[in-house]
Amino acid sequence: MIHTVAKLHYEADLSQVEIARRLGVSAATISRLLKRAREDGIVRIEIRDVVAPDALGRMIAERLGLKRVAVVDAPDAGGLAALAAPVGGLLAEAGLGQGSVLAVGWGRTLWEVLQAGLPRLPGIVTVAAMGGMQQPARHFQINEFVRLAAQEMGGQPRFIHAPYLPAAESRAAFLDDPGIRDVVGLWDRLDAALVGIGLPHAVDLAQGGTAGTPEADELAHAAGDVLQNFYAADGTAIFWHGAPRLIAVSPDQFRRTPLVVGVAVSQQKVPAIIGAARGGYINALVTDARTAEAVLDAL
Repeated sequence: MIHTVAKLHYEADLSQVEIARRLGVSAATISRLLKRAREDGIVRIEIRDVVAPDALGRMIAERLGLKRVAVVDAPDAGGLAALAAPVGGLLAEAGLGQGSVLAVGWGRTLWEVLQAGLPRLPGIVTVAAMGGMQQPARHFQINEFVRLAAQEMGGQPRFIHAPYLPAAESRAAFLDDPGIRDVVGLWDRLDAALVGIGLPHAVDLAQGGTAGTPEADELAHAAGDVLQNFYAADGTAIFWHGAPRLIAVSPDQFRRTPLVVGVAVSQQKVPAIIGAARGGYINALVTDARTAEAVLDAL
């Protein structure tokens, strides 16, 4: 009886009077049962401390060994656009300018950030961080991300006209192409990268299929991915047989890059965010307060 009353009040959000009417008892009885539920530990009430976004960012950076973590108290509506200002701030603080090379990834969150705008950094070179994905939705069109980033910052876009996962026999041919070889060569001298943090089995409902790799069985234990480089929650790389065929910035190249900003929002992505930091796929993070709190809870 105590359990039933507690669920009706705290989960179904019914008033004590409504519960009393349903169960045919007095409101006073319901009040006593709810008091018993708290005393017996059936119900635990927690009042969370309010932590400022800046403090959340500092705590996460310290726990995960990141250079910077920017947390925004984003509204429910249009919240992703609020991430653009801290992303732009991190890029500007890095001293990027004429001749600096910025690799750009893909994803829904990153698309919203680019749409909201980045700071003017004239002369910066924006380069695709991987080949193209055969998905029709706009948030998969990585060359469009590169073009938009260059437009916002006043830079020069460099595109890759090759698939991210070519057939084994054609990968070498793609990389031998002078245009593709020159762009891929920029990955060895990146000054910064801007990437989304993905879920390996995220379903793209708008397209009726998965946004991830078709080799799903191999990735059953993956926590997330950065540019189809998959890893466990502790950051350990997860090998899958498509990995040697990837045309994408490698984990080692990320680790050599002075600033790699991961952009991610969602409590579902908490293991992916933690794994990306622990594995060295990112060294900076931009997220919202709800996600930041969930990351700290998980840590």
